[in-house]
Amino acid sequence: MTTLSSTTQLAAPRLAGRVAIVTGAARGIGATYASALAENGATVVACDILAPDETVATIRKTGGKADGAICDVADSAAVASFARNIEAAHGRIDIMVNNAAIFANLALKPFTEIDDAEWDRVMAVNVRGSFACARAVAPTMRRQGYGKIINIASGTVFKGAPLMLHYVASKGAIVGMTRSLARELGDAGVRVNCLAPGLTMSEGVVANNAWAGPIVANNIASRCLKREATPNDLTGALIFLASPESDFMTGQTIVVDGGSVTH
Repeated sequence: MTTLSSTTQLAAPRLAGRVAIVTGAARGIGATYASALAENGATVVACDILAPDETVATIRKTGGKADGAICDVADSAAVASFARNIEAAHGRIDIMVNNAAIFANLALKPFTEIDDAEWDRVMAVNVRGSFACARAVAPTMRRQGYGKIINIASGTVFKGAPLMLHYVASKGAIVGMTRSLARELGDAGVRVNCLAPGLTMSEGVVANNAWAGPIVANNIASRCLKREATPNDLTGALIFLASPESDFMTGQTIVVDGGSVTH
């Protein structure tokens, strides 16, 4: 049996030395993304419209590095200031996870019942928020000659979904944004890819009675792997996109939904 000698050096974590921002990280999937990045060696800056104190405390408790800040991604000036503060504090920004979005608390309704105010609110956060964050971190990543922007879309883009037209349209925009940003930033060494989850039983989804019973059962039935999805099901793909292992990959969308969509 072969054993490691006492002088053998353990491999560094995959994201050692990297600084990662995760938006919408106060709870749910965003908090899980933040913890996974920290577990893989990244220094994580968690932000949300709510104080992400619990996420930061959880990461630090397990030996990870994390800071937190309140930031509304729909406020472009606040996003720009937030990015400048991170570069000033940490000297770099390597990974931007555009996770903040309005979804779990949306009421399912026919598109004819979605008013302009609700449509605009979803677009402001889900689309313009990701745009603002990408715009804010791009100068830093260009100077570094390296960076990973990971946008979060949805499997609903590829199969359509009734009663949530504004959400599906917003996530379709994210896929298009990913492809165009990849073209603009590739020469600077910045990779832009997209993760598209299926219906995932985050705490926000579980708390919404609209996402229960037949809707969840029908979603599971459409999958090759017939079970509920949890936030931890998404972290493997996220870490792959954040790590050097995906350095020759950009403009792509990975669907992680148990095979409901075969994209």
